[in-house]
Amino acid sequence: MRLPTLQSLSADLSAGRTTAQQLTAAALARAQDPAGEGARVFTRLDAERARAAAQASDTLRAAGIVRSPLEGVPVSIKDLFDVTGQVTTAGSVVLKGAAPATRNAPVIDRLIAAGAVIVGRTNMTEFAFSGLGLNPHYGTPKNPWDRATGRIPGGSSSGAAVSVTDGMAAVGIGSDTGGSVRIPSALCGLTGFKPTQRRVPIAGTVPLSTSLDSIGPLAASVRDCAIVDAILAGEPVPSEAALPLRGARLAIPQTLALDGMDAQVATAFKRACARLAEAGALLAPLAIPEFAELGALHARGTLAAAEAWAWHRGLLAKHETDYDRRVASRIRGAQAMGAADYIDLQQARRRWIAQVEARIASYDALLMPTVPVVAPAIADLQASDDAYTAANGLILRNSTFINFLDGCALSLPCHRAGEAPVGLTLAGPAMADARILALGAAVEALLAA
Repeated sequence: MRLPTLQSLSADLSAGRTTAQQLTAAALARAQDPAGEGARVFTRLDAERARAAAQASDTLRAAGIVRSPLEGVPVSIKDLFDVTGQVTTAGSVVLKGAAPATRNAPVIDRLIAAGAVIVGRTNMTEFAFSGLGLNPHYGTPKNPWDRATGRIPGGSSSGAAVSVTDGMAAVGIGSDTGGSVRIPSALCGLTGFKPTQRRVPIAGTVPLSTSLDSIGPLAASVRDCAIVDAILAGEPVPSEAALPLRGARLAIPQTLALDGMDAQVATAFKRACARLAEAGALLAPLAIPEFAELGALHARGTLAAAEAWAWHRGLLAKHETDYDRRVASRIRGAQAMGAADYIDLQQARRRWIAQVEARIASYDALLMPTVPVVAPAIADLQASDDAYTAANGLILRNSTFINFLDGCALSLPCHRAGEAPVGLTLAGPAMADARILALGAAVEALLAA
């Protein structure tokens, strides 16, 4: 699967080989194809608005005005971002009767100002509370790797991932509270980036956890992620310079992060590590005992569940039967968590972050599998609550470390053509975003070669 990058699309647009209107028409045609995944990918398709934005982009380009590398490019947005005049449903039926948004989320304004053509709102795990991507209300988009079996796309940004793999958008904008950008990227063979939370405003989004929610892109390359991340953060687009791999210090966490790998992930990860070592990167095993402490820290409940319960408790009292029962159960799990428990957890998190940052300070990045297993079958997880719970915990595990760290992380493909998609994570502490993206560009080039 070779997807067009923003660079290739921008070059084609600049050379007149295509237009924004042609790109948008093709994206909408794929989304509306009854034989495709579009009906499960989008909760709302904004065809008329997208065509108008594409026409405006072509007019500006003809006048010599190109606002950014996203100019005229089809982009999808997860169904938790406010768009003026639209109801933000967050992959649920509970909010269908809510009032339309009166203003755009800041990230939507930034995308529009950059010239992006927003084609529609993508499906997701209801209220973003799972890493699997199942949705009983709107259906579950099938992973492009194995449509015959019907495998999960990963979540919670499920529709965002499949919108990109299937050419319905060149970039998907998702949210990441415990891996919801990186997990579907890994399982679907894409590149995904979770920024340091404070860099990208989360206002105007339906929250899962205000302590952990981050907004990031799912795209075809590391460079695409760097471009979109800068636009979302309101920063200048960075240079294309990649950091050299020779001498790069990469720590491989030995605590939990390598546990439970299936044979396909273990093979791909081992092969990627060998390539990096051959290129001169300095790979070092590193015990991070703090990773093993998270279970005890969360014995009274998690930040995500507590903050979700605070937001949902009124809705649950009136509409619980309309929720995905598994999502409702996870939210209600925090009902017994007291204010003191929540404060204790926030304080423990600050201590935990300081300890992990000190432990990894001498390394350029952490290196680990994004997800320890390849995508399981949708039917298996729908049929069994035990299977659902076990898969959700395992698939979220590695990515959750970085959210709790308030760090940044990149997932990029490390499997070979024809193999099941496997994601490789490069991660760092807060505000190491530029370094992680620059290292990721070098790793991507090495693995592609």
